[in-house]
Amino acid sequence: MDKYLKKSIQDLEFATVIRQVAARCNTELGKENAQTLEPKLEETAILTLLGETSEYLSSFTNDNRIPNHGFDAIDKELLLLKVENTTLEVGGFRKVKHICLTVLEHKKFLKKFREYYPLLHQFADAVTATKEIPNLIDDVIDKFGFVKDTASIDLRHIRQQMAAIKVRINQSFSTSLNTYQASEFLDEIRESVVDNRRVLAVKSMYRKKVKGTVMGTSKTGSIIYIEPEAVSRYSREFSNLQFDEKEEIQKILNTLTNQIRPHREDLQVYQHYLIHIDITAAKAKYASEMNAIKPSLNSDKRLFLRDAYHPLLYLANKRDKLPTFPQTIDLYPENRIIVISGPNAGGKSITLKTIGLLQLMLQSGLLIPVHPRSSVCLFQTILTDIGDNQSIENHLSTYSYRLKNMNQFLRKCDENTLFLIDEFGTGSDPELGGALAEAFLEVFYERGAFGVITTHYANLKALANELPHAANANMLFDSSTLQPTFHLELGQPGSSFTFEVAQKNGIPFSLINKAKKKVERGKIRFDATIAKLQKERSKMAKTGNRLQEEESKAREEALKLEKLNSKIQTKLENYQELYDFNQRMIHLGAKVNKVAEKYFLDKKKRPLVSELLRLVETENSKRKKKTAKEVKAQEEKKTVVSQEVQQEVKNIRNKKAVAKKKAQAKEKRKPRPVFKIGDRVRLLDGKAVGSIDSLEKNKAIVNYGVFTTNVSVDQLELVETKKK
Repeated sequence: MDKYLKKSIQDLEFATVIRQVAARCNTELGKENAQTLEPKLEETAILTLLGETSEYLSSFTNDNRIPNHGFDAIDKELLLLKVENTTLEVGGFRKVKHICLTVLEHKKFLKKFREYYPLLHQFADAVTATKEIPNLIDDVIDKFGFVKDTASIDLRHIRQQMAAIKVRINQSFSTSLNTYQASEFLDEIRESVVDNRRVLAVKSMYRKKVKGTVMGTSKTGSIIYIEPEAVSRYSREFSNLQFDEKEEIQKILNTLTNQIRPHREDLQVYQHYLIHIDITAAKAKYASEMNAIKPSLNSDKRLFLRDAYHPLLYLANKRDKLPTFPQTIDLYPENRIIVISGPNAGGKSITLKTIGLLQLMLQSGLLIPVHPRSSVCLFQTILTDIGDNQSIENHLSTYSYRLKNMNQFLRKCDENTLFLIDEFGTGSDPELGGALAEAFLEVFYERGAFGVITTHYANLKALANELPHAANANMLFDSSTLQPTFHLELGQPGSSFTFEVAQKNGIPFSLINKAKKKVERGKIRFDATIAKLQKERSKMAKTGNRLQEEESKAREEALKLEKLNSKIQTKLENYQELYDFNQRMIHLGAKVNKVAEKYFLDKKKRPLVSELLRLVETENSKRKKKTAKEVKAQEEKKTVVSQEVQQEVKNIRNKKAVAKKKAQAKEKRKPRPVFKIGDRVRLLDGKAVGSIDSLEKNKAIVNYGVFTTNVSVDQLELVETKKK
């Protein structure tokens, strides 16, 4: 591993991520191999790994779950197969068979669902699986791990003999048991088992009366365990057959091993396949726990991380039920270096580590917790300088060690480099260290490198503002509560809020004032200006958000009005059609009425029928020939229009009723006028104006010139009092 990459892995705590992934593997070999994960440089390999993990992740949420991939390691068996004249044990054969069947099951499943899992199917399809190995093992070993009787003719013959001997042993033992039991030579327990042999429990006083082999005694010595003489003869024969059986089994297993030996490389491939699947599944589980996704990869040298979370921090906070604040950062050729400033404990270092760690994870084939619209690119080199790096073994101070790092940065830095530096320039005299840091930053900039640095130095903030393809950023700080917001704001440097933070931590105000007097006035003013600009920017951001919301509301209202206008236009067209139809019906009705009136006067039916037929033919000639569907549609349209008219009339009536109620309520609030004869008045819901002719018992006769009406004075409103 490249020493620069090794340092980046250490600085960014990538090893912790790998350990967490390894812990989610099902197999020991998976855990072991997961520990070797490291960033890759080939885009094709990275895309394949990311795609496989993303496909496996999708299997958690659909009905087509990928089959189990658990297995026991066969490293020992693979070594034995490599050496001639070696024999695998029964347990080894069972592990080999299980691996073969698991791979076959995976291949079958991924072939069936290749549309869902194209990359995983492609990986499985490259493995040549065969049923030959499991079939060979099945012919010899049963599902309980015993060698089958049918494994060879000799083994079957031996086991048949053993079965026959067992029957004779049992018969002989039963005869002896009954004989000596009748003679009362046996203890109450009658029999026992010693070294897998049935023995008689003989009372010690009768030991010489029982013929056979003494196999042992009880703890008290009161019982002697004897195998009857007839049984002993059969037992020796049975032991010989057991030895023959063992030799025959060894011979069978040796033959089976030689049959499987040519497939050693295939077995190695099968195990490698299952290890890879185990690691892929672990990556998918890890991604699922932190809502990680596969972002798009671009070739435009753009690193756009939207709503990016630090994986370790996110999982720790999730476990403790605490919030985690995401960050958004955008690096591209026209904005390839970002200088982050702001107060301590504001989240600068975490932001820096988030960028680096997500990049390492991505290039190792791990999904990352970012917004789906994020877009990333690949870097050939990732350089980091994070934390207090004293080199005890080389007797170097922090600053000396950091200078040594900067020297290595100068050697490796180019347009394919991402550099991440925390507290750039610290460790020496602020002015001299700041000047040297500025010189380093200019070199990194000239070489076209991409990078993010954190600093408190004003000269680095100023340089970022001057360089065309660099930018400032700051971690926002709430000056009113003196609390960090953990939100990164691009485009403007941040104040360190040194004295504000000191005040928050209980430092006496008199001491802070004393310190302010010791610092150059210009520096304090500069820092204060930055702090003020931050506040203004925060206000502008809030105003912008409010205006955006108002604009959004205005758009919604405009859309509503447009829909309403369209609806009204449609209704107007429908009303026009209805009006035309009604006018035609009125005109036709007038003609029919005229004919009816004529018939009423002369009672002549022939002219009546003739005239009616002429009217009908005239009307029919105006009509177009319509299909049944068109007629039905027209009828439906008429019904809809009629309903709409009724609804509109109802709405108008409701509006009038509401307006009337409002007017009445308004009138109730107004002082009620005292009417006199001659006052000019009008009805509350009317327009015509008349004069009061007489008043009697809360009733008034109003003269409108053409007619008079008797109304209640409650329904009248005063227009003009009578002139004296």
